[in-house]
Amino acid sequence: MTAVFFNAVRKVSLVLALTTSFAAASSTASFAFTSEQQQMCTGDAFRLCSSEIPNIPKITACMIKHRADLSAGCRTVMDRDLAAKKGKLAAQ
Repeated sequence: MTAVFFNAVRKVSLVLALTTSFAAASSTASFAFTSEQQQMCTGDAFRLCSSEIPNIPKITACMIKHRADLSAGCRTVMDRDLAAKKGKLAAQ
């Protein structure tokens, strides 16, 4: 019973940490996450990069490193947003 409780608390803590991290990152231009990215990629972030939570730059690097392992929806959103950021940098 105690193990189940601690496991539930751990999962809730991870969700809160990831949500807080995404919210904090949205105010930072270099690591801004859209609501679509949050929706499509939260599960992948937990599955592939939970050890990096709540460090946004490390989560981002981890997600890029594991691009081949991302769900189709997350990969599509990340690819589109990375291409848009590259386009903005090239235009400057």
